[in-house]
Amino acid sequence: MTEPLIFEISRPGRCAAILPALDVPRAELPEGLVREELPLPEVGELDLVRHYTRLSQLNHAVDIGFYPLGSCTMKYNPKINEDLCRLPGFANLHPYQAEETAQGALQLIYVLQELLKEIGGFAGVSLQPAAGAHGELTGVLIMRAYQCHRGESQRDVILVPDSAHGTNPATTSMSGLSVIEIPSDERGNVNMSALTAACQTYSNRLVGMMLTNPNTLGLFDENLEAITALVHRHGGLMYGDGANMNALLGVARPGDLGFDVLHYNLHKTFSTPHGGGGPGSGPVGVAEHLVDFLPGPVVDVDYDQSDEYPYFTLVYPSKSIGRVKAFYGHFGVMVRAYTYIRILGAAGLRRVAEYSVLNANYLKSKVEGTYHVPHDRICMHEFVCEGHFADAPDVHALDISKRLIDYGFHPPTNYFPLIVPEALMIEPTETESKEALDQFAEVLLRIAEEARTAPEVLHEAPHNAPTRRLDEVKAARELILRWK
Repeated sequence: MTEPLIFEISRPGRCAAILPALDVPRAELPEGLVREELPLPEVGELDLVRHYTRLSQLNHAVDIGFYPLGSCTMKYNPKINEDLCRLPGFANLHPYQAEETAQGALQLIYVLQELLKEIGGFAGVSLQPAAGAHGELTGVLIMRAYQCHRGESQRDVILVPDSAHGTNPATTSMSGLSVIEIPSDERGNVNMSALTAACQTYSNRLVGMMLTNPNTLGLFDENLEAITALVHRHGGLMYGDGANMNALLGVARPGDLGFDVLHYNLHKTFSTPHGGGGPGSGPVGVAEHLVDFLPGPVVDVDYDQSDEYPYFTLVYPSKSIGRVKAFYGHFGVMVRAYTYIRILGAAGLRRVAEYSVLNANYLKSKVEGTYHVPHDRICMHEFVCEGHFADAPDVHALDISKRLIDYGFHPPTNYFPLIVPEALMIEPTETESKEALDQFAEVLLRIAEEARTAPEVLHEAPHNAPTRRLDEVKAARELILRWK
């Protein structure tokens, strides 16, 4: 039986909450703030609770089951992070408070800046960007500002590998710059011949290169040092897309590898629940020659304010590109990341990377005899296989993913990266047990057998989800955003 929608059980006069009596003078709301014609449902408290509880039970989450969404690092988020970010001293702060009343929060931001500097091997960090793509935009604007400052304003080209995250070319275009795509070689690295030719062609126009490393194939580029040296030789800067930093923690520092700029995804690598558009945080780390261009304000210590204890204050770098986010970024995400880093420590962060790489290679080894993995190499934190079979030509990656839902698993990323046909991008993360990985591998192998013996089962999947297959193209083009 289909449950009635909350709008269908609405009855005039019902109310789910009773507001307390006013203890301040009544004031009229500004005109236009409340829409009288807005048909909000009128229901009792029990109906409202049931409505939202029912919605929550329709969602998959990492707390419910395995969530191998490649490149998104959907790992378990320790609940102590949630407890600490909800401490009244943090949760009840107001962004317009005076500095002297928010010293604890400013100290946390300052210490997190310092921790991220050490983890990434950078000289400066800004926590202002709101998400990974926002961090990308900030980093590219810093690179552009640096080139203009040294009298190279004609530089307007960014090199982007075809194995990069899809946001990289979008970021470049939003920055008013031109994208030149660099193909991959047969081992999944940046094609050095193509990169050399591009650097020579655009030498005096090169702002820099955006490189995701490990890339979206889950591979560490074997030519990284040669790549950074080549780009630098032609006057460009190296931007590191740090979305896959989960594979490097405590093992390799991007700043030591030749990157000038890198964004971190606090909501991936440093454990904040994300998905569905947020929340996020995309701090940017930079090398010494770019510190003055960071967006402001950043938190610094003013030792002249007090002889007894450090005083934390907001300052603007001397050549700052300006503010890229209202206030100081997403503070709750920063508290969670700070907690995560301090609990794990240096040794624990390294184990995060080691176990994420171990889990990915273990899972790959379980399925690669059945699912074709295009690059026969040790992977990092994730791997990409092909979701189709020569003896089941009508079955596609989407069919496999929809069938996984029937077995209680969230599907991996589909059809990305685009350079792998029928791509299934799988990231198990470090938090999954061997038993969970074995179960997932067993289901993938079972689905492969179904593809050969009962392909119609896959074509019609999912069979036991709240909704069956949707016309996703139609849904995107003909949006219905309200109940009628």
